[in-house]
Amino acid sequence: MADRRTCNVLILGVGFLFIFTAFTTCGNVAQTVVKSLQNDTFSGSGYHSLGIIYGVFSFANLLAPTVVAVVGPKITMFLSGLLYSGYIAVFIVPSTWSFYLTSVLIGIGAAMLWTAQGHFLVENSDASTINRNTGMFWALLQCSMLFGNLYIYFDWNGRTEISDSSRRNIFLSLLVASILGTLSFLLLRKSRDEEELLSEEEGQSLLSPVMLESRSVPLPPPYCSAGLELSFYSGVYGTCVGATAQFGDSAKGLIGISGIVVGIGEIVGGGLFGLLCQNNRFRRTSVVFLGMVVHFVAIYLIFLNIPDDAPVVFNTSTQSQPFLTPSVSIALLCSFLLGLGDSCFNTQLYSILGCVYAEHSTPAFAIFKFIQSVFAAAAFFYSGALLLKWQLLVMVLLGFAGTLCFFVVERIKGVIGPHYFTGN
Repeated sequence: MADRRTCNVLILGVGFLFIFTAFTTCGNVAQTVVKSLQNDTFSGSGYHSLGIIYGVFSFANLLAPTVVAVVGPKITMFLSGLLYSGYIAVFIVPSTWSFYLTSVLIGIGAAMLWTAQGHFLVENSDASTINRNTGMFWALLQCSMLFGNLYIYFDWNGRTEISDSSRRNIFLSLLVASILGTLSFLLLRKSRDEEELLSEEEGQSLLSPVMLESRSVPLPPPYCSAGLELSFYSGVYGTCVGATAQFGDSAKGLIGISGIVVGIGEIVGGGLFGLLCQNNRFRRTSVVFLGMVVHFVAIYLIFLNIPDDAPVVFNTSTQSQPFLTPSVSIALLCSFLLGLGDSCFNTQLYSILGCVYAEHSTPAFAIFKFIQSVFAAAAFFYSGALLLKWQLLVMVLLGFAGTLCFFVVERIKGVIGPHYFTGN
């Protein structure tokens, strides 16, 4: 049983590795690609597309637990992967209507995919393996930030504009990766525990055990913070780096390198804090506190190093001057710190959800993704209009509140026990 569960987690991680090699790279460069399109009839926005994805994602999470319980996590993830592949394919021959239509569809698919993933991960873990499996999955997932972004760096380095042929070649490669990841989900096997639990507990009143439980209220602020972090490192920061005039002809290539370094930070954090930390209260809160400090350092350096108008320029490079002369080394250090800090939060959020809501994992992960994606969607919509300093300020305020509330939840769990949250 243990070997089957470990194998399932590995296959799950590899599937997400391939799918998100395509999608993460796509999100990282979407706004830059849209800005470079040589097509007068296309009027889409990469920021708005990502905002639609996470907006639809948030509300689709309300139905996702029921779909996962009825269809099963394996088939749910396979069908969701097909929707991801459809979104990638749109960039090969882009049109405004298909761009936004597939943004809606992938939002639905993302809700199903991540709810099924959370359910499947918990069903293939127990109290002694949840941290190890979370770290293993997270490290594999974040490897997705390496390969596509490496392609972007070698293909775009020295370019000031992205040609149609270059765009088509990149997105054809990403489409193949997404399809391979989707097919890998067919190799997953049910664990014995999953077969026992899906019929009764997960199929009835899926949202009520967690959504209606007032004692779970301290958890949403960390979810909100995770949503802002997701939008910033996955879509906004790379665009800012690529728009920084002081980086010259290498600016577009640095988008890929920045994504790679974010991925390295995520992998280091997932491996170090997910695989090595024992499942106890002291270390979990310590990791979250470290994540807050790391993020605050990154935010301060970005404030000093990146021009304030970097997120909002469209057809030109930045015009404003930051406090420091923009440095590639500092920009890439910030990329690493963003990835490391994000992994600190996410590995520990997965861990505490798996422990506190082990009997109601599907709705718990659905609510986590609902709140996270609402704030990610809001951030993507304001990212194209709000100067960088205000975006960073919002991240600082919610990051502090999220860390504080995480401490409260861990304290309650440590003193009273997990039954306080579930009402059992």
